[in-house]
Amino acid sequence: MSGLPFTSIDSLEPYQIIDAFTVCFKHILESDDLQCFIQKVKGDLYNRDYLAAFDDENKRFAYASRWTPARALAYASLFSSLKDIVSLLKEPEQSKNVLLVGGGAGAELCGLGAVFSRLKEYNPSSNSNLNINIVDIADWGTVVNKLTTYMKNTWVYNQSSLNAEFLKDDILSCNTDVSKFDLITLLFTTSELFAEKRKETVRFLQSLCQNCKKHSLLLIAESAGSFSHITIGERKFPVQFLIDTILIGKPGEDNGAWEIKI
Repeated sequence: MSGLPFTSIDSLEPYQIIDAFTVCFKHILESDDLQCFIQKVKGDLYNRDYLAAFDDENKRFAYASRWTPARALAYASLFSSLKDIVSLLKEPEQSKNVLLVGGGAGAELCGLGAVFSRLKEYNPSSNSNLNINIVDIADWGTVVNKLTTYMKNTWVYNQSSLNAEFLKDDILSCNTDVSKFDLITLLFTTSELFAEKRKETVRFLQSLCQNCKKHSLLLIAESAGSFSHITIGERKFPVQFLIDTILIGKPGEDNGAWEIKI
């Protein structure tokens, strides 16, 4: 895929997304302590201590104020550029269920909400609903609730058409029923899962092959070069190769449960 557009007819305008964070986190944006909390989060992230980075409400608010807005813009652009996701969200009559793995900071939530809300404008009388489930090991409940309330009150005409539910848990052990979801996202999360629990991450990916419903969508995104290597037996493999092998099948065979669509 070539570079993503900054704006799209299938997403709300960027200023509308930024406004959500300006309103929801006004208290932290105006706080004299904001830079202090940002530095604490930055230090933990630099040390790849993701649990410590988000172990405090003030640090979570600081992250949601400093880093999430830009990511939300990027995700809105990404979602609106993928025709399969746009087709899923514009379906006029059916409810769609989405699982955001590790999406507690709100970027995926707002990016997806921005696309759904714009598509609802084109079909204001449709009965479609978007139900977003977010699982994250850190307690992002307050952040998710603030952003969801804003989107329901500001972005959609019928508040019941856009819903989000947050679960604080480890996706690798919480036995989430993935069979009910039409879309599952792992955005800048997969490598972190491998870094924390390799065997459990492999089993989770295998469960996606076995239990997801037919024609569901799975979106994985990572920074170029962010994947490390993993040792299995006496051999070392790039994590990206391992993910592709589990989901798609061995190179040249393409006999896995998933099909790559670009």
